[in-house]
Amino acid sequence: MNFKTSSSVDSVNAGDLLSRPRRNRRTASIRDMVRETGLTPADLIYPLFLIEGDNRQVEIESMPDCFRLSPDRIVEEARVAHRLGIPAIALFPALGDELKDRVATESTNPNGLLQTTVREVKSAVPEITVITDVAMDPYSSDGHDGLVEEGRILNDPTLEILSAMAISQAEAGADIVAPSDMMDGRVGCIRRALDQNGFSEVGILSYSAKYASSFYGPFRDALDSAPKEGDKKTYQMDPANRREALREVLADVEEGADMVMVKPALAYLDVISAVKATVHVPVAAYNVSGEYAMVKAAARMGWLEEESIAIEMLTAMKRAGADLILTYFARSVAERFSG
Repeated sequence: MNFKTSSSVDSVNAGDLLSRPRRNRRTASIRDMVRETGLTPADLIYPLFLIEGDNRQVEIESMPDCFRLSPDRIVEEARVAHRLGIPAIALFPALGDELKDRVATESTNPNGLLQTTVREVKSAVPEITVITDVAMDPYSSDGHDGLVEEGRILNDPTLEILSAMAISQAEAGADIVAPSDMMDGRVGCIRRALDQNGFSEVGILSYSAKYASSFYGPFRDALDSAPKEGDKKTYQMDPANRREALREVLADVEEGADMVMVKPALAYLDVISAVKATVHVPVAAYNVSGEYAMVKAAARMGWLEEESIAIEMLTAMKRAGADLILTYFARSVAERFSG
């Protein structure tokens, strides 16, 4: 095929192209200048898994480069996160079965693994925000987020346990408690309990739209918190539903949630967008363990370039409307931005 070039505008009808979007993509500096969605370390929350002991680091097989860490190692990660500009860490304890029972007694132990670690982090890195998980499953011998009786997850009796757990975490120094259980009414119950016990300044980040997703598998490996019987479909949301997510977030905001969350993130960008358009509090998204593991596995096979894919995914979550993103890529992405 032969092409001819001509200085005549009329010969190629170029005069009709008054709008040329490519002009705004011509150079790196122009692309930087007109970029619509920004991603910075300040947008990220760094989830960390706790184990007992000293100077321990145990890699999670299904989450490459992600570790269960002893409290002293958690403190070091908090220092690194703060230096990199990551504003918050979220802590998840992995406990031995001997500490678990059906009513999550260990969750309110003032000298428990989580409470001790919170105190150590806040003492060493007082500037960083510490977020703690409020749910029964890490402490429950049944592996569920609520109290189990004859195979049923009891809603209202669970609220008392969650409220006591939130108070214990606040007493230890948590800045924000994050109920992830999906029991009805738990935000209001926790808010009243915190206020009545002198913790009116402790915030609530509610897992408002938490779906019964297959993307959670590696996380349950990390905490050994899978249900012993049944599944979580009677309290976590049906992945097919979007309007229900709006009902959940509106209820949580009405009950006192300071921030709301959509979990998982990548397959639920439409939900993030809808939630952002519905509420006037910060919206978080959780880039969950399965999403992380897929990227890691593909990168190890040489099929994807890990760093660019991670940034592209997180940017998509920001573009959809997330103000904050919990992600296991937080440290590596922040290191990339720090140069």
